[in-house]
Amino acid sequence: MKVGVVSDTHLSSSAKGLPSVLIEEFRKVDKILHLGDWVSLEIYDLLAELAPVEGIAGNNDGAEIIRRLGERKIITLEGVRIGMIHGHAPYSRKGTDGNALLAFEGEDVDCILFGHSHQPLMRKENGILLFNPGSPTDKRREKQYSFGLMDIEEGKISARHVFYDSRE
Repeated sequence: MKVGVVSDTHLSSSAKGLPSVLIEEFRKVDKILHLGDWVSLEIYDLLAELAPVEGIAGNNDGAEIIRRLGERKIITLEGVRIGMIHGHAPYSRKGTDGNALLAFEGEDVDCILFGHSHQPLMRKENGILLFNPGSPTDKRREKQYSFGLMDIEEGKISARHVFYDSRE
């Protein structure tokens, strides 16, 4: 199973639409996971045209998005348990990856996906893959925009970032 991972699209505040490189890659995925800060549900509809979408709300999302998607969830894809959280809470004093770990402390997860910082990250801690795709539309202090791709096969996950220079 091929999965597209994205966060912090901030559609209404800093981008007019989805970048063409993201659209091209997400047309090839079986599922899209969005980790919050959609800002507008319009982004859900744009992504749903490419593949089925699952997501959670972030700290810049309004009540409608929170009500519709929730702020934390665990999903299972191909036998892999994936925790999804935006990363702004619960506050751990250890950065967004620390917040994400705290959000699923004591839970049986293979992978934790999070956003919030707009900083791409991929590392393992205690056998759990921590993955932040960065942002496809608001790179902040990063050199490039980014999103993630994951392959899940026979209970194993491989993940990678896709980096690019233009959000067009």
